[in-house]
Formats: sequence, structure tokens, C-alpha cells
Amino acid sequence: MDSSILANIHSSAAVIATGQLPQVPATPFPQHNAGGEPDNLTETHLSNMLAEPALNGMTETGGPLGPNAREASLTQKLEGALGSVCPLLREIMVDFAPFLSRTLVGSHGQDLLVEGKGLSTFKNSTSVVELVMLLCSQEWQNSLQKHAGLAFIELINEGRLLSHAMKDHIVRVANEADFILNRMRADDVLKHADFESLCAQTAVERKEEEMMCDHLITAARRRDTLVANRTLERVLNILTNKHGACGGQAIEFLRLDAWEDDARRRKRLVRNANGSCHPEGTLKAAIEHGAPEDAILQAREELHKQLAMSRRQHQLQSTDLLDDSDFWDDKDLDSELNGSVSLSTRCRLIAPGITAPGMLSITQSEMFFEVYEDDIEYKKNDDEALKYCDHVHGKWHFSEIRAIFSRRFLLQNIALEIFLASRTSIMFAFDSQKTVKKVVKALPCVGVGIKYGIPQTRRASLMSPRQIFQQSNMTQKWQRREITNFEYLMFLNTIAGRTYNDLNQYPVFPWVLTNYESQELDLSLPSNYRDLSKPVGALNPSRRAFFEERYDTWEHDVIPPFHYGTHYSTAAFTLNWLVRVEPFTTLFLALQGGKFDHANRMFSSVSQAWKNCQRDTSDVKELIPEFFYLPEMFMNKNRYQLGRQEDGTPVGDVVLPPWASTPEEFVRINRMALESEFVSCQLHQWIDLIFGYKQRGPEAVRSTNVFYYLTYEGSVDLENMKDSVMKEAIENQIKNFGQTPSQLLMEPHPPRSSAMHISPMMFSPVTEELCMIIKFLSNSPICHISANTYPQLPLPSVITVTCNQNFAVNRWNSSYSAPLHSPTYSETNQSQPGQLPLAMDPLLMMNVAPHKRHLGDTFSQHVRMRSCCFVTTVDSRFLVACGFWDKSFRVFSTESAKIVQIVYGHFGVVTCLARSECNITSDCYIASGSVDCTVLLWHWNARTQAIAGDNANPDTPTPRATLTGHENQVTCIVVSAELGLVVSGSKGGPVLVHTTSGDLLRSLEAPGDMGPPELCALSREGLVVVSYGVGNLCNFTMNGRRLHHLSHHDNIQCMTLSRDGEYMVSGSESGIVEVWRTFNLGLLYAFPACEGGVRSLALSHDQKFLLAGLTNGSISVFYVDFNRWHHEFQQRY
Repeated sequence: MDSSILANIHSSAAVIATGQLPQVPATPFPQHNAGGEPDNLTETHLSNMLAEPALNGMTETGGPLGPNAREASLTQKLEGALGSVCPLLREIMVDFAPFLSRTLVGSHGQDLLVEGKGLSTFKNSTSVVELVMLLCSQEWQNSLQKHAGLAFIELINEGRLLSHAMKDHIVRVANEADFILNRMRADDVLKHADFESLCAQTAVERKEEEMMCDHLITAARRRDTLVANRTLERVLNILTNKHGACGGQAIEFLRLDAWEDDARRRKRLVRNANGSCHPEGTLKAAIEHGAPEDAILQAREELHKQLAMSRRQHQLQSTDLLDDSDFWDDKDLDSELNGSVSLSTRCRLIAPGITAPGMLSITQSEMFFEVYEDDIEYKKNDDEALKYCDHVHGKWHFSEIRAIFSRRFLLQNIALEIFLASRTSIMFAFDSQKTVKKVVKALPCVGVGIKYGIPQTRRASLMSPRQIFQQSNMTQKWQRREITNFEYLMFLNTIAGRTYNDLNQYPVFPWVLTNYESQELDLSLPSNYRDLSKPVGALNPSRRAFFEERYDTWEHDVIPPFHYGTHYSTAAFTLNWLVRVEPFTTLFLALQGGKFDHANRMFSSVSQAWKNCQRDTSDVKELIPEFFYLPEMFMNKNRYQLGRQEDGTPVGDVVLPPWASTPEEFVRINRMALESEFVSCQLHQWIDLIFGYKQRGPEAVRSTNVFYYLTYEGSVDLENMKDSVMKEAIENQIKNFGQTPSQLLMEPHPPRSSAMHISPMMFSPVTEELCMIIKFLSNSPICHISANTYPQLPLPSVITVTCNQNFAVNRWNSSYSAPLHSPTYSETNQSQPGQLPLAMDPLLMMNVAPHKRHLGDTFSQHVRMRSCCFVTTVDSRFLVACGFWDKSFRVFSTESAKIVQIVYGHFGVVTCLARSECNITSDCYIASGSVDCTVLLWHWNARTQAIAGDNANPDTPTPRATLTGHENQVTCIVVSAELGLVVSGSKGGPVLVHTTSGDLLRSLEAPGDMGPPELCALSREGLVVVSYGVGNLCNFTMNGRRLHHLSHHDNIQCMTLSRDGEYMVSGSESGIVEVWRTFNLGLLYAFPACEGGVRSLALSHDQKFLLAGLTNGSISVFYVDFNRWHHEFQQRY
């Protein structure tokens, strides 16, 4: 700071002393030294710089000046040059006077600033001339040159150093700025690339969206084409069936329908438009297996016949009459695709024998699947197998979805199975579990349904099988015997991932019997039952030793030891069991390369199949559910030529055990064995092997129950496998080796409670038979009786209708249980009504407001009042009646007898009605038959309490289906929502079986001339019982096979079935009530004769009371105990 002050004073003094700015010499600065640094300034340089003349004493024109002029000119120049500098110099001198007084000293050491009066001059003088004169004095000049010169030199050097530092700083800042600019340029490049990528991605997405829209439109056209083709097929079916206008005797092929009943049984056979006897498979098998020449020639002839018949059918059913443009228009497509797509993802449709890649699109209310027909994976599917897949262009409304389950596909938890209101299911496999969660979130919140006691949440749909098992109430129901063994096993299969849609994960059931050789089977002998605590492979001691030795001696670095190299359930095993039933025949041929297998390897004998499972080390297979409900799997109904065995025996129907005369008998006894006490008390041990703690780990080793490692869940992670070749190889191994169900339990499964423990009085005989009799004063025959006695109802009651068109709502006492005596209770005897199960309608008892119990007088005189002329709703609030002259049927309120709805639809008088069982919301079907030879199917909506139609006008409902085929007036109907069937009979005609969607399946032909069908009943097991003419009974399977028939000595006027369908109760004109076994029409018991003929029958909800409406206007209430005829008491079959 000192040097800079002195340097400033020095430069200012130089300026003042010279009168102008100091001149810079030609070489003002010294040269650089050899090191590149400048030499320091010396006093000589400074003296040379300061030793300049002050004024040149000349005018601008070059002439001399006068004294005054020179003085004036000099003063002006000083003022002009130093006028702005002097204030600064004065300020410096004043501010730094203490310091400068020590530095500016004269030649004698005196203080020039203070003692020399210099400071007062600087403070007080304003004249530039005075300041110049002061600074130009000799003392001031000497002092300034002595001290300020060195300070000025230091200032110059410091400036140079500062400039070098500044230069370095500027260079560094410039470099940083250049780096920042480069980074910004790089960011700009990246942003530009991102923008280009975004634009390209947007363009691709837009293109994909356009392609998806085109795909959806094309798929909608194809879907409409399929719907139209199915409609055409239904019309042709109506026209060409036996009872159609163009009916003939053409060969009819059948296939198994995908419809499931409440126990998940697929029992319904329908007509197969794509059916054949597969002569090409027979011919190829005969050639490859070296069959005799005559067999090959016969196969060629069958093939030519089949080709000729196919050409004729193609000409008849050709869809060339219909062009694609006939199936759609833009308005239809707009209405179909008006919802925005909330989720769209690639997936694969999994169907039996089919893996179809495509796109699943979900809107706010619908779900679509469109297959990628150009995909290589899709083209690998068999063309014939694809004909049986109805969902390659599928569309489902959210209201159709009933349950959603997480599923595995190829041991990976990446699939969903969706159960629909149509009693079918669809299965999709996705790319990852993350996609599965997205799809579940986009679908309605239905959980896993309402059957298992689990809340309907999306979380339930994503639960693991073990979590579903733990939270479900089905195990407790099974222990309490509220559900059967079959139903419980189907539950376990369902939650463990077993599905009908994936043949590699088909439901698995146990072998339960061991005796397939004797003429009679005694179900009371334990020796006839299999040991369910052991797997099939360990039942034979010698074979078990072989498997255990294999396990103990196994040595491999990668593959862990195992007992069985094959599995108890694979696609090949399933198709071998079901080879006689389409579509499994076609799938079997696709698996076998288009030919039937060698006859010796085909499933041809139940006994032989059991023996193979006991001695063959590569055969440890269990059974499938169809062994317990589908007799058609043992019959070659489609007439396939399956070849001849080595001993020359042709393979046709399956050879049954001697104790079963028919496939129906075998299935029934096998099911009875499954439900027997011997199986019930040890079934939990088999569950431990297949689904429980003995499935894996040390317990599996101890139980000889270890399979190849690729059959177990979690053995390989295909989702994250990058090697496509290795992935495909492992997938093929998984398909070939089978898949073990998901493990449900880590601890032993609880056993089932015994029947005697649950119901100690179950098999105790009833001491009395007649409970009570109610007599009405009208004496009019009671032609209809319905018992809505569920204790959950607000008003459990029994509704009766008499032939004089009066009805009664009789109260049911749900607390009544024990038989006390057999009183007679009439309108004049009202003693202790609380002790009786039934109390008479109070309005009739008091004889007030009789109009509140009268149905009117508009019934046609040509209709006989029968039980089938009336149905009631399940809550007894409404009574539906037919037989009115105006061709309607009407809905009455049981509270007021007022008409709440009149339904028209027939062109003749309605002659009979029927009601199906109700669903969880109390909705049901109501079927009406008429003189016009048709049956109409209606929907009863419990919420609106009326017949509801598909049209918008509730006052004029339309039927759900119109069933045709009868040629005379319809006399009887029965409808089952669970089976999806409507069975109807007509006067002088056959009994027809339709689906609830309106398709005619078949007719049930009675032997000989038994008269017209008068009554019909349909059991849950699919048995149809028909009463013909006067006392002729005949029973059929739902698939049209007649089982038994008999002629009764009395005229049967009414009949009803027990809840399980095992027993039939009939009432005759002579007043006899009889109990029959439904399957074989065997008479089990006859109650004492009633006081009059029996016109109507009904059973209470608990199956303990039988109510009979008599011709004398009374009701007889009987105690009935079906347990006394339970199959546990039957010894031999």
C-alpha cells in the first residue's frame, strides 16, 4: 500500500511538474532477460522519463509569444491539464498526511509536509499554480525522486505479477467456460437424440395403435363371422336333426361340451359339427404298426367314405352364402369398440392342446382377445384342434366374469384363469407376474368367487394357492360332511392350479378300488380299497424297493435323486384316458403325429390299466375326475377304429370289471367307493402326498414320493432365462415330465369326521311315518304343492293350489324336528299348532277375505289342473300360473292374489311351467310349454320381482330362448340351470333335451308304445326320469342313453326327486307314495296308503319331511329318512 501511494504521488507530481502527461520513451520498459522475465526498472529509467521539458515556448503557428501571453497560456494549460488531478492529489495528501510526513523529508531531514507548510497549502489553496510551484521546488523534487521512484518501480512489478495471475485466471475461466459450453453442446446433442427417439417412438406407438385398431376391427369382423356361422350351424342343426324339417338318418358325432356344473364336472355331450371317425388316423396307424393287408384296405375305404361325406356336409353347410360384409357394418363396430382401452398386453391363450399368442385388450366394461394368426407359435398348433377352440377371437363383458384365479404355466406363476357365467373358463399366460397384476387390477373385483368363503377382492385373485387354502372354509365343510369327497378334491385341484385348459395340469384323482376282477364287489370289505397313505408307485412292495434303490444309488452333479422318472399326471396320460371322447380324440392324434397309438398301448381295459400301475416301473399314473362322473369315456360312441391288439382283440369300448355291467354302473360304483367311509377316513393321507407336506422334502423321501426335479414349482426360472435354446429345451422337458400341483400344506391335513360323529342319529330308523294331516274345507284336490321351508327365509311356508283355483300360504315350523304322534289338524281343530311342522294359512282358517287366495276364473277349460301348471318363487312371495285362455301365464302376489305381471309369448294356451334352481341372487329360469308345440325359456329377476327380458321394455319381456322340435302340445317340462338343460315332453311325441341357449341336443326314445310322456324329472347327476302313459317309468342319462324301464301297476300322477337325485318319490292315483332308487328304478319303500289319490308331492329343505297333496283336499305330511337306503348298507353290486 505504501509503494502504491508514493507511486501515485510521484506520477502526479511528474504531471504537475511537466504540465503534461509524461511521455513514454521509445523503449519504456527494459528488455526481457534470458529467463524470459523482465528486468526491474531502475532509477535511470525513471530519471529519463521525468527529464522532459515542461513547455516548448512556441505558438501553434510557430511564432514566439509575449511574456503576458506566455504566462496566460501557461496558466490555462495547467488549469486545463491538472484541474481534475489536483483535487485527487489534495485529498491523498490530506488523508495520508501522517504517513507521508515521515517519508517526505528535505535534504536537512525536515518534514516537508508539516513543517514546510505543504499540508496547509494542500488544504487551503485551490490554485493549480500554487500546487505546481510547491511540487516543483527543489526539496520536493529531491524527496519525490528519492522515495517515490522505488515505490513506482515496485508498483509496476506488482502490476506485472498481477497481470500474469489475472491472465492465468482468465485462461482458467476460459477453459472452464469452454468445458461448460462443450457440455452444453453435448447435452443439446443428447436432447436432440432423445427428441428424435421420442418422435420415432411416438411414430411407432401411433403405428402400433393404428395396427391394433385395424387388428381389432378385423378381429371383430372375424368374431361376428364366427357368431354368424354358429347361428347358421344352430339353424342347420334345427333343420337337419331327427325332429327337424329336413331331418334324416345321417351319422351324428358328439363332443364333450365345456359346460361345468356346480361340482366342476363336464358331462354334457353336444353335436359335433367337425366330427369324424378319423379314418386318416386309423390308416396311418395301420401302415406304421404293420397291420394286416385287409385292415389297411378297410381303413382306406373308411377314409374315402369320410371324405365323400365331408364334401356333402360342406355343400350343405357352406358359408359362401354369407359374405364378410353381411356380418358387420361401421355402426356395429363403433358401438362395439366405443370404450377406451385401459390396458392392452401381449399374452397367450391356453386351451386344451392349444397355445395361441395374441393381444388381450381391456376397456372399462369389456375384455377382448385377438389371436395373432401370422405368429409362428400360432401356426404350430394343429388345425383340427383349433376348430374346438372358441376363444381365439373372444369378447367378454365384465358382468360375465365370476372368478379370477392365479395360475402357473410351465411352472411359472404368470397366468390367469377366468371363470365365466357361461360355466366355462378361459386361461391366459403373460410375460411376467407384473403384467398379471396389471390385468387383475384392470378386471372387475370378483376375487375367486363366492364358493370358498373368501372375500371378493383383487388381493384374493393374486393369493398363492396356500393362502387360498388357509383362508377358505372348504376344509371345515368337508370335515363336517357338508360337501362330498369329490367336491373337496375338485376344490383342492382348483386352488392348486389344476385346470381343464392345460392338459399338463389336468385335475388329478386317486385310484380308490383294487378289485377289478371279481363278479361282485363288496364295498364293505377293506381289502377292495387301495391304501391311500402310499403313492401308486409304492403300493407294490417289490416295485417300491426298486424305486428306493434308484433313489439311494443316484449320483449326478446337476440332477437331484428321484424315485420316479415319470409322473402321475401328464398330457399324454390324460389324452389316453379320454381318447374316445372329442375333442380329446383330435388332441390325441395331434400329439401322436396324426395317428392312433399302438392298440396294446391304448386304454382298453380298466383292470389292465390298474395292473400296469402296479407292475410297470414307468407307469405310476393316477386317475382323472371323469372316472367318477363320465361314463361316455368308456364308450366308443363315435365309432373309432382303434386297431387290434397283438392277440387279435379289437379295441373298441373299454373292458369294464365284471361287477359293472354298463359304463354308467361302473362310474356310479366308483363314485360310491370314493364317497365311502373307508375312503373318507384315509383320504387326508392321499392329500398329504399330492398337495401336502409329503409332496416335497424329507417326508416325500420317507414316503417314496419324489419325482423328477423339473416337475416341481420353483425348480427353474424360465422368466429370466436368456438362452432361448436352453429355455425351449427345458419347456419341452416340463411338458413331457408332467407338473406337480402347488403345495398347499406344510403340516398333516386334518382327517374327516365320521358320519356317526357328525349325525349320531343319522342311521336310526324313524319310529313313525305319518307326521300330520291338514284338511281344507273346500275338499278340492290339491293339484300343486311347493315347500319353501328354508329357515333363512323371512317366512318359511308351504304353498298349495287347489283345482278350484284357490291357493294357501301355510306356515312352516322350522324348529320342529322330533316325531311325537300323528294327529289330524283341520280347520275346526286348532290345538297346539306350535308342536306341528305345518300350520294352515290364517286367512283360510278364519275364513276371511277369501278373494285374497283366489286366482280368478279365466282358466281355459281345455287345460287340466296339474302340478306342472304352477310354480312359486323361492321366497313364496309370488305364484306363477298358466292355463289362461288368452295364451298368457301370469304372476300373482301370494299376499294379495293380485296379478303383478301378465306374460305373452306363445301362440297357444300355455299348458305347463317349470322353475329351475336359484342362484345366489335368487334369479332363476322359468320355462313355459304350450299348445303351439314350443317351449319358451324366461328369466326371473329377483331384484325387480318380475319376468325380465332382453328388450328394454319391462312390460313386454322377451324369452331367453325358443325351444322347438315338438309336433304336439307340450305336456311336461323340467329345467336345470346347473346342467344348462331343458327337458320337455309332448303329447304323442318324444322327450327332447335342449340347452338353455336353445340348441336341440337329442331326443329320449322310450321302448315300444309306452304312451305319451306325462311327467319328467332331472337329477343333479344328469339322470332323466320320465313317466309315460299310465304307470310306465323310464330313465335316461342326460346324454340320451336309456338305462331302465318298467311298467307300474298304478297310474303315477306326480313325482319328485331328492336333493342329491339318488331317490325318486312318486304318488299314484290309488294314494300310494313310493320311494325308488333313481339309477335303476328299484322300488325301495311304499308308505301306507293315503285317504285319497296323490296329486302333488314336495320335500322339505332338510329332506326329512314329505308333503303329499291329495284329491280329497288334504295334505299328508310324512317323515322320510333317505339314510335308511344309503349305499353304505348295500353289500354287493
